[in-house]
Amino acid sequence: MKRFFALIFALGLTFSMVAPALAAIDVYDFKNPAQEKQFQELTETLRCPKCQNNSIADSNATLAEDMRMKTYELLKEGKTNQQVIDYMIARYGNFVTYDPAVTASTMILWAGPIGFIVIGFTILVYRSRKKSELTKDQPLDEVESERLQGLLAEMAQQDTETTNKTKVTK
Repeated sequence: MKRFFALIFALGLTFSMVAPALAAIDVYDFKNPAQEKQFQELTETLRCPKCQNNSIADSNATLAEDMRMKTYELLKEGKTNQQVIDYMIARYGNFVTYDPAVTASTMILWAGPIGFIVIGFTILVYRSRKKSELTKDQPLDEVESERLQGLLAEMAQQDTETTNKTKVTK
């Protein structure tokens, strides 16, 4: 009797350990090896929306499992790779492909930084030319020349006073 319970316990323990391993394996039946290869290529090229940078072939997320199943069903219906990809894009958005289509929103993302660089360079060139125009030699008018002469005379007077003080202290 003890042996019977020990055998039942051992079998139960064995099946409880094996069951999760069996549940994790996706098994798909294909008509031919070419269709299986097509499935593997598609699942490698589609990105899991939940896992960010994992393909649906590599992801264990429930969403990726659903996407794999839908890919399998579409291939069984005879859909082409592009039709499957178009279906996934329509359902989950452009994010599911590693190579998104060029649209107005993606062009802004690519052209935006280049536009900022061009605009910044243009502003720098414009401002440097403007400064060079301001620093060109222009003749002084009468008021400015009188003011300049007064400042120079004042500086000369301060220099003579400083030199006289220096001679006196020595």
